Amino acid sequence: MRYVVFNQKGGVGKSTITCNLAAISAAQGQRTLVVDLDPQGNSTRYLLGDGADEAPPGVADFFEQQLKFSVRTPALQDFISATPFDNLDVMASSPALDEMHGKLESRYKIYKLRDALAELGQDYAQIWIDTPPALNFYTRSALIAAQACLIPFDCDDFSRRALYALLENVQEIQADHNKELVVAGIIVNQFQARARLPQQLVQELIDEGLPVLQPYLGASVKVKESHQLARPLIQLAPSHGLTLDFVALHAAITKPPAPTPTRKSAKAAAG
Repeated sequence: MRYVVFNQKGGVGKSTITCNLAAISAAQGQRTLVVDLDPQGNSTRYLLGDGADEAPPGVADFFEQQLKFSVRTPALQDFISATPFDNLDVMASSPALDEMHGKLESRYKIYKLRDALAELGQDYAQIWIDTPPALNFYTRSALIAAQACLIPFDCDDFSRRALYALLENVQEIQADHNKELVVAGIIVNQFQARARLPQQLVQELIDEGLPVLQPYLGASVKVKESHQLARPLIQLAPSHGLTLDFVALHAAITKPPAPTPTRKSAKAAAG
């Protein structure tokens, strides 16, 4: 399954959510890949630590290859790096992504990531894609490549107003490029259970019928510690309350949909 974590607003926790959900998948024994499309490279540094300074081959090298004609096309695995954590790999980001953005867009390489990740379907049980805080070539590539979209929401009025335009953008990608894409849910982040405004904003989203996921993710200094140590929460503090919320959220996102009852089974249930 391929998931994209997407929001055009910066600072909503995309990289933290991506890496922690992916790390939980890996800790549960599923081979997992993180694709870091944000030139800032926060997911890359979160998972590789100081190893990110060595500029491992990654997403920029993959896209650079798409701009060239070569007799020998490198295997996609050539652009993937192992992390220090079992079952967890990363396609590292690079600031070079900014430089090639225009070329990729003008030469219409928008489907290349989708085709490449589809080839990895036998190698990885889950693929998690982190995106830049903008609706640009890389974000569109991710939405076209993914099967499920997760939207972080950080409980303020600006985020709520931006949410509707964001959902329209996802729907446009669905209609024009990727009919398999579904909005798997809105992830409430930095939730303050004792504050009135966050509760009000989240309840309004629920009342509007939007797919708000539970549990909500609160704020914790443990997250900043995990960033500094380059260790996702499931590795750093597996019994911490926020870690357990991430585990429960991962289960809510990845559980298979309930089967639609047939007429016969519905009668049996009623009887």
